[in-house]
Amino acid sequence: MTAEQWARTVRHQLGLGRLLPLGGPRDGVWISEEVAQGVLRAAVRDLPDVRLGDVRIGLADPEDTHEPAVPPPPSALPPGPLRVSAEFEATPARPLPVTAERLRTALAGAALLLGLELGEVDLRVTALVDEDAEPSPVRQPELPRAVAAGPGDEALAAGAALTVPGVDRLTGLLGRPVHIGDRETGDGSLPRRHVRVELAVGAGRRALDVAREVRAAVGEVLPDRPTVAVLVTAVVI
Repeated sequence: MTAEQWARTVRHQLGLGRLLPLGGPRDGVWISEEVAQGVLRAAVRDLPDVRLGDVRIGLADPEDTHEPAVPPPPSALPPGPLRVSAEFEATPARPLPVTAERLRTALAGAALLLGLELGEVDLRVTALVDEDAEPSPVRQPELPRAVAAGPGDEALAAGAALTVPGVDRLTGLLGRPVHIGDRETGDGSLPRRHVRVELAVGAGRRALDVAREVRAAVGEVLPDRPTVAVLVTAVVI
């Protein structure tokens, strides 16, 4: 990888934001904050009388987390209930509590459809506007390009992942679409292999369900039955 390619990769990784747990501690799935934000924004863009502002997603309580069943991607948050914090502008066409509740319901529904374990939705109104608010602009994140897997077991794992309905393509924002390494067992036995798969989820299926099936497919195709984690880096809206 050239210096220019490395710099581009780092810039893209920084744009992903935090890596959020998808599902619970036994699911072994994470999703980038940027991708989750895009899905939530798309879910509320047609709500009348509201314009969504800044959206952040993080742990609801850093003390209320769990040890994941498999090694997480680098710098990923541990599994635990999440909080969506959002700012919005509204018109006086409807009472503000009604507008806020409609927005909260839409955001929570989108999070549920993704597979996020949502604990709280915090809303803050930043302005009241006199005329109808324009629909919330949705910036479609640059979709990661498809990346070919390497030889041997990486190719086997990639092929298994691509057979799962709902997988749009494999990506490689953290280096390779399929990364295979060793994890210590902690009991003195030989290290067990661990596989991380990066992928984009197509429209029509819940990201968590697709990722669970990928974990199962990859774990079964490799003879030593390694542990598997999945990182969702794009969702086709």
